[in-house]
Amino acid sequence: MNRYLTAAIWPVGLLIIFGAAYLASRRNLADPAVSAGRADAQAGRHHNHRAGTRSSLSDAAVGSGRLLVTAVLGAVVAFGVMWLLGLLVVNHGLAIDKPVFTWIQNHPVHPVVAAMKRLTKIGDTWTTWGAAMAAAVCLAVGWRDKRWVPPVALVSLIVVDHYTTLALRHVFHRPGPPTSPLGTFPSGGCDRAIVFYGLIAYLLWREFSGRRSTAIWAGAVVAALGFNEAFSRVYLSLHWLTDALSGLLYGGLLLAGYIVAIRMAAGRPVAPRAAHGTDVVPVAIAPTDGPAT
Repeated sequence: MNRYLTAAIWPVGLLIIFGAAYLASRRNLADPAVSAGRADAQAGRHHNHRAGTRSSLSDAAVGSGRLLVTAVLGAVVAFGVMWLLGLLVVNHGLAIDKPVFTWIQNHPVHPVVAAMKRLTKIGDTWTTWGAAMAAAVCLAVGWRDKRWVPPVALVSLIVVDHYTTLALRHVFHRPGPPTSPLGTFPSGGCDRAIVFYGLIAYLLWREFSGRRSTAIWAGAVVAALGFNEAFSRVYLSLHWLTDALSGLLYGGLLLAGYIVAIRMAAGRPVAPRAAHGTDVVPVAIAPTDGPAT
């Protein structure tokens, strides 16, 4: 019975994530201000994607430079936070990790193990890098303005994430569980599941939606991918529990840095537009004392 309770953590966790997203989206729809602009936001999805002027070469160079500098600074901050956390995890993490490892080793559910072996590949290096490269090309084609943003952001993320992670592993030579001694701090799979799919989701939302309800559901999907990766890595004993949790935090920090970098370089997301490609402009109607003569 205990083995099934352990395996049930995975579907229960996903149910909690999407249940929270549902409640948050319901509250969002109940907001009068959001409800009032809902029709305009829906119509804005059909706005001509060619609107706006193309950035000049010089603007692209300046914007790309600003994005890269801000992203690197964000990675430095993420490295600092993970360095402080690593001191705690490496020195005291086994007090939590060993009991969890022993429990899972003694309570496997073989069909769940087989499923996790497939699902854990979502966070593999080449899987995430391939998704980033494909998204960079597709988004650059469909982007309305500042088409350099998706390729610069996603391609640079591959480099920034890779070398920041190598720097952390150079500092912390932490062996993984006995069944996977090459596991390291933090979990790269958990990190990549959050930062790569999270950045792709943000770019899609930024260009094609901009609505708060869409952001909630996109965030839920990314959170579910991260949770799935963390659960599978721990359930398969590929990482210690604290390594997987640290990887989720690490990916979230890098993702936050890239979102800030994109907003610094390209501005806020374009507000949804009304039908026929026109912005919604409030019109003030002056009261009159009587009918016009």
